[in-house]
Amino acid sequence: MDNVDVSEILVSEKEIKAMVEHTASLINKDFGDEELIVVGILTGSYVFTADLVRHLTMPVIVDFMQVSSYQGQTSTGVLTIKKDLSFDITGKNVLIVEDIIDTGYTLKCLKEMLLKRNPKSLKICTAFDKPTRRTNTIEADYAGIVIPDKFIVGYGLDYDGEYRNLKDVCVVSMVGGN
Repeated sequence: MDNVDVSEILVSEKEIKAMVEHTASLINKDFGDEELIVVGILTGSYVFTADLVRHLTMPVIVDFMQVSSYQGQTSTGVLTIKKDLSFDITGKNVLIVEDIIDTGYTLKCLKEMLLKRNPKSLKICTAFDKPTRRTNTIEADYAGIVIPDKFIVGYGLDYDGEYRNLKDVCVVSMVGGN
């Protein structure tokens, strides 16, 4: 992409792998051998979700949702479901997997919506947490790496659809320009 520099590595591939293994060990400890429905939130969490479930030891069902409360970069204040769950979560242990928690608005709405479906338990896991941006009262039960207030890409996170394939998490900087 023109005028974008992603050369500054914020979190290395090695640090990400260690975070995934540590996070999975905490989830394994909490759920033991109870079945877990892992709900990856598309599109950004797909890489983290795939890596995480490979380290889980309990029976796992993987599902995905795609939700949005934004149009462009502006919040609409309404949660829109673009892809809903394929499995009934009533009476089940559910783990929402996010790529990053920023303001927390979308996740807060999603959690409230899924709780109405009467799961046995509902926990939140995020690869990256940006608490300085939080405007809603929501915290992850499993927060991988706390990061500063910088725009990041890589490991599933994107800038206009690009850079999801980077193995490291990099800071987006604008360079030059018209």
